Amino acid sequence: MSLVTSSPTFQEFALRFWSADILVRLFVPVNGKADKNVRAPTKVRYAHFARDPPGNSWQFGGVTLSEANALLEQFRAGKIGQEKVLQAFQTAPLAELGFAQVDTHRGLRKGFPEVIYGAGKTPEQVVQIAAKILEQSPCVLATRVTPEQAQLFKQRFPGAIHHEMAGCLTMEKTPLPKRPGRIAVLCAGTSDLPVAEEAAVTANIMGNQVDRLFDVGVAGLHRLLNRLDLIQSANVLIVVAGMEGALPSVVAGLVSKPVIAVPTSVGYGASFGGIAALLGMLNSCGSGVTVVNIDNGFGAGYAASQINALAHDRGGDSLSPLNNHP
Repeated sequence: MSLVTSSPTFQEFALRFWSADILVRLFVPVNGKADKNVRAPTKVRYAHFARDPPGNSWQFGGVTLSEANALLEQFRAGKIGQEKVLQAFQTAPLAELGFAQVDTHRGLRKGFPEVIYGAGKTPEQVVQIAAKILEQSPCVLATRVTPEQAQLFKQRFPGAIHHEMAGCLTMEKTPLPKRPGRIAVLCAGTSDLPVAEEAAVTANIMGNQVDRLFDVGVAGLHRLLNRLDLIQSANVLIVVAGMEGALPSVVAGLVSKPVIAVPTSVGYGASFGGIAALLGMLNSCGSGVTVVNIDNGFGAGYAASQINALAHDRGGDSLSPLNNHP
């Protein structure tokens, strides 16, 4: 029997009560009282997300990042009751725009707001979604944007940057603080630059220090070996390549850190639009290689940011256990 249903009642129930269920299981003991020995979640290292104004009659705006931390701290200290906390967490985490439903809790759950995928959207739709996100977030990222989208975006948001090579738009009211540790973005050839830049722009706006190392493909391996200091000092490496997709395997054999391989659609006929590079990377003999979709620089940059954040949360810049071994 399938649990999927088109019933609006079911959808509204699932949408409104997911966070309350998590709160009950994590913070409410059997006796229904707050346990002072239970620690509230560590405060996320991102800027304040302002409350979203009310929309539909059942949409009360949701709990923001800082408000969630404050509520849980007060509950742990016994200053407020369970009912009040549950009520705050049982609000619909979205903003209805008609053509889009903006996820206003994305920053609360993921540490970074919803990202706009520009392909297929009109310039006005991109701008309206960005405006809603910026009501709550200090920054916004849009990928795969057109020149027309970029033109209107920059008119509406002074200070916005169009990263033409990456095909991205960024707007930062307040840049996120840069965490320790670095992400290295490598690409095999100049033709791979658009995908590599999409990865770099994504990782940068998410609060990471990014080093770029371009045109270091296996046809001239000495170019890569000449920068071993840079690639071995990174916490995470994003390696972008088309053609036969060999570069990630080479890099994985030189470092002790995670390697995120990005196949590109660069190549002649038998590359099949990046499938040859994708299959080569999936069959890599290099240990620690993870592969994302063809031309998916955004996905690689996002994943690298999450890995680098884990290294930071561990209290050190390095992911290698040997570097911390006594």
